[in-house]
Order: sequence, then structure tokens, then C-alpha cells
Amino acid sequence: METRTPRRFRPRARWLAGLAAAAVLVGAGTWTAVASDDGPAVHREDQVLDMPGARIDTSYFTAGSGRRPAVLVGHGFGGSKNDVRDQAEKLARDGYAVLTWSARGFGKSTGEIGLNDPDHEVKDVSRMIDWLAGRPEVELDAKGDPRVGVTGASYGGAISLLAAGYDRRVDAIAPQITYWNLADALFPDGVLKKLWTGIFFSTGGGCAAFEKELCEMYERVAVSGKPDDAARTLLEERSPSAVGERIDVPALIMQGQTDSLFPLGQADAMAKRISANGAPVDVDWLAGGHDGGDPESARVQNRVSAWFDRYLKDDKGADTGPAFRVSRTGGVDSTDGRAQLRGATSDRYPGLANDTTSVPLTGGTQSFTNPAGASPPAISAVPGVGGGLSQLTSFGVGLSLDFPGQHARFDSAPLDHSVRITGAPTVKATVTSSTGEAVLFAKVYDVGPDGTSQVLPSQLVAPVRVEDVAEGRTVELKLPAVDHRVVPGHRLRVVVAATDLGYASPATPATYKIAVNGPLTVPTVPELTAGSTALPWWTWGLPLIGVLIAGALLLTARRRTSAPEPDAALAEVPLQITDLSKRYTKSSDRYAVRDLSFRVEKGQVLGLLGPNGAGKTTTLRMLMGLITPDAGEIRVFGHAIRPGAQVLSRVGSFVEGAGFLPHLSGRENLELYWRATGRPAEDSRMEEALEIAGLGDALARAVRTYSQGMRQRLAIAQAMLGMPDLLILDEPTNGLDPPQIREMRDVMIRYAAGGRTVIVSSHLLSEVEQSCTHLVVMHRGQLIQAGPVAEITGAGDDLLVTTAEQVPAPVVDKIAALAGVGSAVRTDDGLLVRLDGASPQALVTELVRLDVPLTGVGPHRRLEDAFLTLISGGSA
Repeated sequence: METRTPRRFRPRARWLAGLAAAAVLVGAGTWTAVASDDGPAVHREDQVLDMPGARIDTSYFTAGSGRRPAVLVGHGFGGSKNDVRDQAEKLARDGYAVLTWSARGFGKSTGEIGLNDPDHEVKDVSRMIDWLAGRPEVELDAKGDPRVGVTGASYGGAISLLAAGYDRRVDAIAPQITYWNLADALFPDGVLKKLWTGIFFSTGGGCAAFEKELCEMYERVAVSGKPDDAARTLLEERSPSAVGERIDVPALIMQGQTDSLFPLGQADAMAKRISANGAPVDVDWLAGGHDGGDPESARVQNRVSAWFDRYLKDDKGADTGPAFRVSRTGGVDSTDGRAQLRGATSDRYPGLANDTTSVPLTGGTQSFTNPAGASPPAISAVPGVGGGLSQLTSFGVGLSLDFPGQHARFDSAPLDHSVRITGAPTVKATVTSSTGEAVLFAKVYDVGPDGTSQVLPSQLVAPVRVEDVAEGRTVELKLPAVDHRVVPGHRLRVVVAATDLGYASPATPATYKIAVNGPLTVPTVPELTAGSTALPWWTWGLPLIGVLIAGALLLTARRRTSAPEPDAALAEVPLQITDLSKRYTKSSDRYAVRDLSFRVEKGQVLGLLGPNGAGKTTTLRMLMGLITPDAGEIRVFGHAIRPGAQVLSRVGSFVEGAGFLPHLSGRENLELYWRATGRPAEDSRMEEALEIAGLGDALARAVRTYSQGMRQRLAIAQAMLGMPDLLILDEPTNGLDPPQIREMRDVMIRYAAGGRTVIVSSHLLSEVEQSCTHLVVMHRGQLIQAGPVAEITGAGDDLLVTTAEQVPAPVVDKIAALAGVGSAVRTDDGLLVRLDGASPQALVTELVRLDVPLTGVGPHRRLEDAFLTLISGGSA
């Protein structure tokens, strides 16, 4: 058996798993082989592990042969093991034995949710490590001690930290966008983060799905609006910080910048504690987070793999990356409209209060009020829609709202040089309250030269509860940690508000007074080296060549980005696609879409059909201007589609899994969404969209009470706001039962009935057959057939006979016995008659003779049959 010399960051002896594994298999499990072009086939074994009080659903991934280190991958809150399957398969191809699982109360696992309770969820991980120790594929450090790492995001990130604190067999961790102290995350400075806390418990399936003491704690705190000591203690006991002094393994900490749930301060605390324990720590500030933005999934997974290569495989040549990295925006990618990211790096983690600069503030002493009931509240980050808002700050755009009379503000002079804030600014202030206490929300704005346009970096605020301030008290306001560049001519504005939508404020009205005592202290990290975006190095030595190259690039870019003139002949045509092609990335001869051409007219409901890999999603992404085709053209009402094209304002789209704020009503969600678009309220045409969606009285109810079908209809209503002329729906009936599917079909038909056009991509062939007027069938990126549904399904010897009333069984038998008729079967609409020599005219004559109440006769072939014939290469 291979052994390993203990590393210097392993000061304590390992626990030896001498006891028998507590987890036993239920059933034999199933094996699946997953093919990939990126490496060897991945084998997956699904099984259920029997734990005390729960049955845990797991998947085990391996590729290749021989012993290798193991990795456990945890999922986010409200998810399941299926969410991390792609990462598990990648790690398996990279040479690891990977185990994923659905935590208690999620996916197919049973048990109550314990918020990573050490007595339950954490022990489940230790039992899974026991199980891994018995696998022949897994490398061991000692008997019962596999070489193992743990990674995961959010809920799964916390379990990686907790596993390292409670189980000495864990050798390396890579937590992502997670918490160090859950009490600090949900009750920052004694203020209840009410929206996120509510989302936690509603996403988990309601209070009853949690351990009883957690449910009681939530209900108590949610009603009072103020966390008590018992609530803090309960959450702290389930936090990695409770065992922080025991976490001494290499840790790659990746935290989101756009994250009002677990902000950068949580990662800062874990980095400082683990470093103090003597373990290697790298810190990476991602562009995304719980409020959205770019999750940088591919880069994150690659860095996690490299981290484990170094500290699980002992590959000293593995590039684990810099000690500190922060993702920054550097423009827009013209292929998909996303922000371009580049990394700024340093060989040390600077913390949140590095080299500082002082920015003087003016404003004197100001008074403002906390309104009765703390309403209306100011708006900063809004869980569920904050992703779009947070990402917009990268481009100097943001949505925030402070009501007059409910906040104080203190401004700097316009800056005469650029300032890059990297960390948490601070300012001292004297606070007085008429009630003796105050709950305040501090934030720093970047204010433009006009003095009114302002951006709240990452939409973040810092709550603070101050007590014993009837006579005034000086406090230090630690503002949210951000990475944000303030350009010359802009000013910094500190705003202290009495309310915030995401948090609980006192319901009692109060008057506050506040004055800042000194400047705003802004942390900077001068030694950060930004990723180069300059010209290649040799152009500095050859300026003439550099100028020529730059000029050539500029001319090429102008040619590429200049849109063709509108085609007046197509001004009334919703969509025309001509010779459209898109190659796979890094391939010169493999196409996702190739030479695709079709046209859609007003009033049509077009079904886009094709098996997986047919190119449907790529086509829709090009249609919505998210990616740029390699060849061909897309015209919407005569205008060529480019990223950001103005004509896209006439296009509405629904993407499966739209998120809504569960505590707000359906109407409030739609109003908030429309407001975030920045368009005038009168342009929303909300009442028209709502009438078509048919939500009725449900609009006044909280979205958390909605069924899946109602949520889908609300999502389509959101796509219909502004009544776009072209509506694109991607799998709108996913997850719906038959009655809900029928309702969704009616919504689409009503929308197109007004002369508008609907394009729907769906895998439900029977549904497409009933709701669509026209079809485009794709296979392997190419057009197979396009045309009316009846034309595509109409070939064959089956006739659909529709009748005014149900045909009696004896009459059906007589029809089936007619000469030249193969069979006759009753359907919901009448009869399905298969001809065997008789002509349709002869059949109609006989039906009239038999007094069948005919309303129509036409050819019939099920779309499923037609579809399978088309993609198999048969004749249509």
C-alpha cells in the first residue's frame, strides 16, 4: 500500500477509520458509461447510501484504470447531485474518483434539512469518505484513509470547509461562493437579511422540510424582525467558523463579487483563519455570485482541477494560479454580448483593508427618518433579479433607489485621478436616534460628472445596528468590499439609508441624525498586475508595423460590426434566415448549424424541432443576437441581427427557469422587471400581456404560492411585456402536467391571434402538433423540412374524420368492414380510418350513407411518425 510523508500543513495526526463504515448500500446501483471527446469514457454508478435518519442518493464517477485520489463534489442549496454532474465528469477524466450526492432533504435524498448540521450532513460526508476508502480505485494514505479533496459551491462550499474541520482525512478543499459564519451572513451586524433568509426556507421546500429547531428559529426571527442570541448561536454552531482552528489543509477560496448573500468579507475571514493555521491559501474573486453575473464556470473548474493536481496528486509542476486574483471587466464580447473578463493578480492576498487612500467628504450633520413600518424601502440588491442589475454595474449602469427624507448623503469633490477600490472602504460617523437605536444601511456610489447619475458597485450595501445612541455615538461604518474603478471627474458618494428592501428595519418610526467624522478611507492594491490587453510586445519595437496592424484591425472591425441596410421588402416579415452557418469552437469543419434557410410570416406559431444536437439552441441564440454566425444572415422585420441591434426590442424571449422573487406578487415581479429595463412604464402594455397569460386573481398573490404552470405563465407574461412582435419560447411546457400544457398552448395561440408571431422550441411532439401552424425540422445542424404542420404530417394512408358527435360503436364496426378500409378507430375528435385500397372520395360517400355527422375529412399522420421519418433520412 502506498503511503505518503505528512506535509508541513498537517500538524495534527490523522484520524484512522478503524470503525466499520456506517453507510451501507441499498440495492446494487447502476453503472452508466458517458462518452466524451475530451478524454476516456466516464463510468457512473448510481446508488443510495443508508445513513442514520436518511437515505442519501449518490453518483460515483471514474475513468481509466488504476488507483487515483478521490474528490467529493457538493451542490448548492435547493439543488441536487445532478447540478454538479458536468464538473464530476471533468474531474473523473482528469484522473480522480469522484463522488457526488444530494444532501439531506434535496433531490431524491430523504431526511430533514439541517443547514450542514455537524451531527447529520457533516457526518454523512465522513461516512462517504469511509465508503471511498473501500473502493479499489481510490488511493489510500493509510488504512481507511483515502486521499481525498472536497469542493462545491454555496451550500456545497460550506460542507467542504466543515468536512475539513471535522474529518482529518480531508487533504485539500476548494470552496466556492460560500459562507464562513452563517449567522454573520444572514444576520449581518444584528440585522435580519429577510429576503435571502426567506428564500432559503422557501427554496428548501418550506419550514416543515427543515429540522424543527431551525424552523422554529426562522419563524421566531422572521416575525420579530430582529435576530436573537439563540438564533445566532444555532447558526454559528453549523458554520465552518466554529471549527476554523482545525481547518489546516490547502484551500482554494473562490468568492463572488456580485453577491449580497455571501459577500467578500466571508471569504476574507476564512482566508485569514486558514492561513493562520499554516495551510496554503489562494483567493480568487469571481465576476459572478448569488446575485448573478458571470460564474466563470470553465475557469473555475480548471483552477479547481489544478489545485487538486498539486495537493492531491502531489504534482509540484501544477499551475495553481496566483495567490490572489480578481476578475475585472474589460469591454463587451461582440460574439455573445457578455462582459469580457481579465484577471488582475498578486503574489499575496491583500485582505480588505490594504494600502489606503483618504477621500474627504462634505455634508455636515443631516437628519432623516425611518418611516412607519419601514416602508417604502430603499432598493439595492434584489435576490432573483439582482444578477442583471449587478452585471450592469460593470458598464456604468445600475438600478438603486433611495427615497427622499429617508437617507443622508456625503459627497467627495470630483476626483482628479483614477482610484481603484479593492476592499472595504470605511468611514467614521456620529449617529443619534430619537428611539435610542438605529438600523442603518451604508453604501458607496460612483457618481458621474452631472452629479445625478450614480452606480452602486455590485448593488451592495452594509447594514449596521447601533444601540445606545439617544445622546449620539461615534461608530465606524465598514462599507461593502468591492473591486471598482472610479474614473477622473467622478465623485464618491456615501449614502446612509434607514431602509433596504432586502433587510428588516424597525417598524417604529424614528428620526436619525448623522455626521461623518473624517474622510472616506478607500483600500487599494497597487501591486495588482492586470491581465495585458495591449498590443503584442514586438509592436513596441516596431511602431510602424504596430500602426499598420492596428489600422488594419480597426478597418476589419468596422466592416464586421457595421450592420447592412434594412431591406424594405422584408419590413413586414418577422423573420427570414438565409444560409446561416455556425461552426463549433476551435473547429474548421464541424458545424452546429449549416446553410440553414427558412422564413416565418406574421400570425404563425412556428415549431422548431430536432433531436439533441440538431442546432436548435444555437439557432435561437444567433436569432436573439447572443452569438454571431460565421456565415449567412438573419433579418427581423428587414433589419440584420447584430448584438445589441435596435430591432431586438421587438423580440421577446422566454428561457426555461425564469427566476422570480417569491415574496412579491406576480404583478409586483413584472413591474420590477420592467422597471429594470429602463423603459417607460406606459410602454409595458402590461394589461394586454396579463390578459393573454390568463393569470387572473393570482397576480395579487405571492409567487411562492404559484404552481409550476402558473410560474411558467408568469414567465411568458414577462416575455410578452411591451407586446413584442416576435416571441421566442424555449421549452415553455417543461415540467408541466397535461392540463397545464393545454393552458400554455392556449396562451401561445392567443398571442399569435393578434397578428404577432411565436417561435417555440420543444421536444413534446404531440404538443407542437396541436399548437403550431408551421414547422422547421432540423437534424445535425441542417434543415430537413419546413412548412405547414398539415403538409409535413399529411402524407400516408390515414384519414382523420372529424364528427359533430361521437360515432356509435356499431357504426364504427360497419365502417371498418367496408371494402377498401383497413381499420376504423374512434378518437376524441371522431374517427381515424386507415385506407386499404379505397379512395377518400369513396369513403366519404359511404360515411354519408351511414349517416355519420361529418364536419371534416383530411389526411393524418402523427407528427412523431413524420419526425422520425424525416431525421432517419426517409421520405417525408
